[in-house]
Amino acid sequence: MYIHKTHLMVRYVETDQMGIVHHSNYYPWFEVARTEFFEGIGLPYDKIEEDGILFPLIESGCIYKEGAKYPDDILIKSWIEEIKGAKITFLYEVIREKDNRLLAQGKTVHVPVDKDFRLVNMRKQSPKIWSTIQKLIS
Repeated sequence: MYIHKTHLMVRYVETDQMGIVHHSNYYPWFEVARTEFFEGIGLPYDKIEEDGILFPLIESGCIYKEGAKYPDDILIKSWIEEIKGAKITFLYEVIREKDNRLLAQGKTVHVPVDKDFRLVNMRKQSPKIWSTIQKLIS
């Protein structure tokens, strides 16, 4: 299984009055990690979109274990848990690098669609994308 690692530093603007990262900021971090994940496997989003495939989000969640603070260096691990039917499930772990503490665990679920938001059979429409992703979860 391929696990991508994204490194970020908590920015002051991402914190709240209590000095911890506001919960809403974890979702942009997941998107950054997912984008880098695809780039890391040689499938940047622009190439996927050139094949006529978009991946809108249909479900998301996050379990917050401990608050990140400014200026923590964090590591976001991202990987594909499964492709089931027309759904791709990504999992994420947010880790504070200085003490290797797990701060949060996240999940996003996406479906492949075309520009008109009709479901796409990736296996037929883009065998390269399909086989690349399948290899990662085998």
